[in-house]
Amino acid sequence: MFRIKDGYGTHRFFIGSGGDYASADVVIIGAPMDYTASFRSGSRMGPGIIREMSGVLETYSPNLKGDLEDIFLYDHGDLDLYLGNPKKSLDMIYHAAGEVFGDGKFPIFLGGEHLISLPVIKAAFDKYGGNLVLFHLDAHTDLREEYMGETLSHATVIKRCMDFMDGNSIYQFGVRSGLPEEFLLGSQETNFYPFEVLEPLRNTVNEIGDRPLYVTLDIDVVDPAYAPGTGTPEPGGCSAREILRAVHLLGGCNVIGMDLVEVMGYGDPAGITGVLAAKIIRDALVATAMGSKKGEWGNGT
Repeated sequence: MFRIKDGYGTHRFFIGSGGDYASADVVIIGAPMDYTASFRSGSRMGPGIIREMSGVLETYSPNLKGDLEDIFLYDHGDLDLYLGNPKKSLDMIYHAAGEVFGDGKFPIFLGGEHLISLPVIKAAFDKYGGNLVLFHLDAHTDLREEYMGETLSHATVIKRCMDFMDGNSIYQFGVRSGLPEEFLLGSQETNFYPFEVLEPLRNTVNEIGDRPLYVTLDIDVVDPAYAPGTGTPEPGGCSAREILRAVHLLGGCNVIGMDLVEVMGYGDPAGITGVLAAKIIRDALVATAMGSKKGEWGNGT
């Protein structure tokens, strides 16, 4: 039976990673799936792009005055998903996430389309229950009941989370695209902060206190001027500096896991989307580590 701790022989590693699963506090896992992409496909290449572009970065974050080298970081590589079979692939992702959470470690999942977040969030909810908080940073609401006849889609992720989570525990930031009924649903049933990221997130950090927090970040929350390599670019988003400042605020939270999705190479031959994604992950990990006591990664409260 497949297990995360079995690992792989060789693959490109995220900067600062090494060691083995057993000694790791943080585990990076790629989920190369883009089966329900509605505009540009190619986000299955995202994990590789992020890893490759992480190599241009230093492990040290001068803004936070912290270093990835002080974190026990293990990069497992990509899951060998079932090409063309979303349900079996989502099941594999769920079991991988459940294993990492169950072992008291902090998972970072690299997408892949946004649908890969659903089983990870479900695994987090199964461990932490109704105390879990979800931060959703995205250009899109992802609140459709179905998209093109499919209830499992990158356009339905947060609505599917509401099948098992209370909307009061879901916080949405930076949304600027969706149907009228999605904006209505968000305004009525989630903590909905369209168009803005930094200021509402700063206020929310104090509101949620020490509750366990999972973060799902779609790279298209950032304006395509800064992150053009994504499947559904939406003008009017935040800047690269703003998203990094927002991520720095996570140091004040009890973050138990995170994913970053929808990175692709199309339209971005320079790789700036990948390097921004890698820097977001680096700074998120450093911020979270600096806000946690060593040895308590992923334990929650």
